[in-house]
Amino acid sequence: MEARKSSLFMTALVAVIFLYLLAPVILVFPLSFSGDAVLAFPPSKWGVRWYTALVADPTIGKAFLVSLGLGVIVTLLSLLIALPAAVVIVRLKTKGSGALYNLFTAPLLLPTIVLGLAILIAFASFNLLATFHGLVLAHLVVTLPYALRVLATALGNLPLAVEEAAATLGASPLTVFRRVTLPLLKPGMVAAGALCFLVSFDEVVITLFLTGPRITTLPVELFHRVEMSADPLVASVSALLIVLTLVVVLIVDRSAGLSRTFVR
Repeated sequence: MEARKSSLFMTALVAVIFLYLLAPVILVFPLSFSGDAVLAFPPSKWGVRWYTALVADPTIGKAFLVSLGLGVIVTLLSLLIALPAAVVIVRLKTKGSGALYNLFTAPLLLPTIVLGLAILIAFASFNLLATFHGLVLAHLVVTLPYALRVLATALGNLPLAVEEAAATLGASPLTVFRRVTLPLLKPGMVAAGALCFLVSFDEVVITLFLTGPRITTLPVELFHRVEMSADPLVASVSALLIVLTLVVVLIVDRSAGLSRTFVR
């Protein structure tokens, strides 16, 4: 009986903690349907006024397209660079493998604002400020370590005996990689791609150093919008971004399975 009471208490405690952590996210949805001119909870009237304003706002739409294109390109480049790097580090295990891994993952050790300032100083010399390709390179610095860590972990957990069996049956190294390694690595690649896209799409601090009047991303545009005005339009965009994140998670779950994707 005491064990059951203890279990119920822990379940209730965990539920309260989760509710506390998710409360700000949950409140975004009712705020997004506010009909007021300013953010206030609870809203005095309800409606889809700010969703309609969101559709009619060309600045938000342009910033969203920039963030979407940026996230897709950065994700593809991160996977293309991290995959061969993970193979070299995990499979070949040369003398420089450890140094290569430390080099790729070094940005994770730096505070984001320090990294952003360093990128600003470096990019200023090459006229990469407020340019799309400059944003791609800057986001690659952030997303590449995540892609490499996920792929290196996933590759390290693959059964090496399967690849060796294919090689002993006459398959070339390229054929083994294409027909054996890549299919087994699919969950890790899906996880790395989803993580890189979300990190790139949500990046604010580093992007603030590089954007300008010519180009901006959705998180930076929302940051400036909150500074200048406190209308529920921001809540409407935030609600849509939460839904987008859930869609990405569901895609990962449907395509590879969350239990197999995030390697333990």
